[in-house]
Amino acid sequence: MSMPSVSHIRGVIPAMFSTFNSHEEVDLKRAGILVNFLIDQGVHGLYITGSTGEGFLMTDDERKAFTEAVIEKADSRVPVVVHVGAIGTKRTIELAQHAEAAGADAISSVPPFYYQFSQDNVFGYYKDVSDSVQIPMIIYNIAFAGLMDNSLVGRLTTIKGVRGLKFTGRNHDDMSMLKQELGSDFMIYSGSDEMAVQGLLAGADGLIGSFYNLLPDTFLEIYRLAQEGDYVRAFEIQKLATTFIKFTLKWDFYGIMKQCLTDTGVDAGFVRRPFTHPREEVMQQVWAYCDRLKVSVPDTHMAFMYRKRKPAAL
Repeated sequence: MSMPSVSHIRGVIPAMFSTFNSHEEVDLKRAGILVNFLIDQGVHGLYITGSTGEGFLMTDDERKAFTEAVIEKADSRVPVVVHVGAIGTKRTIELAQHAEAAGADAISSVPPFYYQFSQDNVFGYYKDVSDSVQIPMIIYNIAFAGLMDNSLVGRLTTIKGVRGLKFTGRNHDDMSMLKQELGSDFMIYSGSDEMAVQGLLAGADGLIGSFYNLLPDTFLEIYRLAQEGDYVRAFEIQKLATTFIKFTLKWDFYGIMKQCLTDTGVDAGFVRRPFTHPREEVMQQVWAYCDRLKVSVPDTHMAFMYRKRKPAAL
């Protein structure tokens, strides 16, 4: 049986938040709210239980339940990619097989980390996981897990099930070279929100990122302009978005984004410790910054700043 392609998985794909209540329990009702919001905004897919989804802070059973709920709520309206990464191959295979049974369009995984595995170890991990399912694998190259060099990535693409790469790094020369070498049938996704335009210029087929939960409209416009060849205008909007992103990075920004969504009518819940949810005085600083930005710029291209706020008890 030939492995399906991931060529239909392109465009703006939020690395979707996992949703927790104030007691840090997985909240599937909130998950459904967020899924509908993002799809209604026009995103092209969902990437779940990854870094932004706090997947490494969840038990395997929680990841499975969340996966089932998101796929059911998405109801084939957009493709769903499930991050199944864990340090151990056996656990990852179990999560991968569950994702396939639940109806995922593709799986994804960071390389095994912490133990400084050899390149042969990493190759064996991806081959064993990919061989365990009949849906494609998108490998995930990210600094915290140890960036894989192009030679290893190239070797991984010889595995039958590996059909794409999520590249969360700032060396877009590497991304561009990989795209040229691997061709149009191998999908590459830029994972650096602050450099989305640069990623598209380097040949990325899509964008997978954290801030697309809060700013889907912003990055959909950037993607549209890039597809039309108007990179100058796309970069102007990127600079505005990056200004906001950089401002939030002084705190645990997952919590900032979740609270911004909740304050504007999309209940995205809370973060799980050791992340901390923002205190009221922090959110006052965030909203004051947004108000200043709206005054100084005719159009921020960030729709959440203009939605009616419903401050929640923190």
